[in-house]
Amino acid sequence: MIGRPRSLHLSGTASVRRSVLGALAGVAALLATGVTAAPAGAAPEPGTAALSAQERALAFWTPERMRAATPLDVLTVDRSEVRAAAPRKGKATVVAPSAPASAVGPLAFPHGGGPWSGGGAVTKTAGRVFFTYQGRTASCSGNAVTSANKSTVLTAGHCVKMQGAWHTNWVFVPGYHDGQRPYGTWAAARTLSTPQWTASEDINYDIGAAVVAPLDGKRLTDVVGGQGLAFNTGYNKAMYSFGFPAAAPYDGEKFIYCSGTTFRDFLLSGDHGLTCNMTGGSSGGPWFTQFDEATGTGLQSSVNSFKYNFLPNAMYGPYFGADAQNLYQSAQSS
Repeated sequence: MIGRPRSLHLSGTASVRRSVLGALAGVAALLATGVTAAPAGAAPEPGTAALSAQERALAFWTPERMRAATPLDVLTVDRSEVRAAAPRKGKATVVAPSAPASAVGPLAFPHGGGPWSGGGAVTKTAGRVFFTYQGRTASCSGNAVTSANKSTVLTAGHCVKMQGAWHTNWVFVPGYHDGQRPYGTWAAARTLSTPQWTASEDINYDIGAAVVAPLDGKRLTDVVGGQGLAFNTGYNKAMYSFGFPAAAPYDGEKFIYCSGTTFRDFLLSGDHGLTCNMTGGSSGGPWFTQFDEATGTGLQSSVNSFKYNFLPNAMYGPYFGADAQNLYQSAQSS
């Protein structure tokens, strides 16, 4: 989405307005650039969070603050705000999961939104994201993926940066449920996004990543495992979407999923669409192709990103093309 204003909200607060800057020519120029990084907290140099900032983030997120965090809404878009876009494509690439498999029972497919009761690896790799946004505590969702540094989390771009500012006090809580943090709280050492989201918050590239610091001498995917990834693998796929929606009718304490065959956005955002009733707080949660209900593993191919105002029961997620792959490569090499 380029060149028009759109509304962003924190659930339970007044809506705020901002302009999404840039034109197609500007985006074309950005396509050739690398991934842009920004600080996850107060940092001596751009792109990193100092150890003291990481320690402050861990100390900041008490159970009380997590319960009080406002869910960051899934972005909402009006029909007139979307212009045709085509995410840059590349060679189809798959990264295998590194999460250990565990047996779970079959669940409904398709499903428009409800608690995930199957267990499996996804209950460890996915989690809630907490951060400070415009002086307020807020939450999103995220997922640990297989990576060279064993420390990479994928989420939505607006869950690391929004309205021109990078979020601070950023932490990831894998396996979150009912106020519990069974695998600890992991502070971001670095947060990143695609160049298009970094420059102009283009909805087609609403993808973010975080590199989290070790916890108790261990790296993230050594503790929770990592899901696989798929880039440039096309549209109209059977997919599962997960997240921690915290706006009504959800409360952020339960792990929710949607499933079905996706469709390409008929309004030309270039995104995948899926029937799904998840709400604010689910932003950044993973979408999987080749998801195996019997093991809870799959290939992450998108994230929860936005909804159209006039289609409240359809969720959209960005196409994982060349720029998403570049973001992943940059994050895992950090």
